[in-house]
Amino acid sequence: MYQTLNSYYQKRFGCKVYKLSLDAGFTCPNRDGTLGTEGCIFCTGSAEFAEGCCDSIAEQLEKAKVRVAAKAKGGKYIAYFQSFTNTYAPVSALRKLYEEAMAPEDIVGIAIGTRPDCLGEDVVTLLQELNGQKPVFIELGLQTVHEETVRYIRRGYPTCVYFDAVRRLKAAGLEVVTHIILGLPGEDTAMAMETTRQAVETGTDGVKFHLLHVLRGTDLHKDYLQGKFSCLTLEEYARMLKSCLSLLPEHVVVHRITGDGAKKDLVAPLWSADKKKVLNYLNRFLQEP
Repeated sequence: MYQTLNSYYQKRFGCKVYKLSLDAGFTCPNRDGTLGTEGCIFCTGSAEFAEGCCDSIAEQLEKAKVRVAAKAKGGKYIAYFQSFTNTYAPVSALRKLYEEAMAPEDIVGIAIGTRPDCLGEDVVTLLQELNGQKPVFIELGLQTVHEETVRYIRRGYPTCVYFDAVRRLKAAGLEVVTHIILGLPGEDTAMAMETTRQAVETGTDGVKFHLLHVLRGTDLHKDYLQGKFSCLTLEEYARMLKSCLSLLPEHVVVHRITGDGAKKDLVAPLWSADKKKVLNYLNRFLQEP
């Protein structure tokens, strides 16, 4: 079996830990015209799970705590900068945001979702400094190592940029979490396993596996409607996930075994909307020999 995020947090912090999703109002070089204006083909920016960016970070944290209060019993929190590219700003602005998020005593660390091509040396230096105060986790959207798929999904950077970013972050003593999408158009299990293998070999500390799902209004939605690809069944996803998990060393933490979008925007696969059912099925399947 693999090391789950809950067990890792328990060992690391000695208690249950919950992530509080934040929206700091960032954009992305793949949207503001620097690299492009359309963003990745599947992307809505992940803002649907974060608190509103009109509030201060401190206000967002308090609202997010209320949101998880029913299940957060005596635990601590990680402030999660989730929406868009969360290192895509001057260092002075980043410092203010990160320090505000780290300030509360019950915040044990921060997680920062970003792109590997938005990690200049000045940003890495700041992250290294803050990591000396509380743990800093950097989440990178790799998705795939296969360049043909990279071009199709409009990721906007070659895979070598990811390799370089992970090495620099690790050299600075930071923990790296890599996002990988399973079921990308044109990719089979062997290709998904190769992405996983290369992420592990590069030194990622954790992995988030996501199911490719189609959200209304994205360019991926247009291709889906035109019949250019089909989504995985639950059984197909489970088999692909199990193959990828088999490649992980014991020290690599599995932060997610699937990902889902907002139900109101979900087009396909519809089975992914029942998160409890999906997780129960996956957990049973992964325990089978």
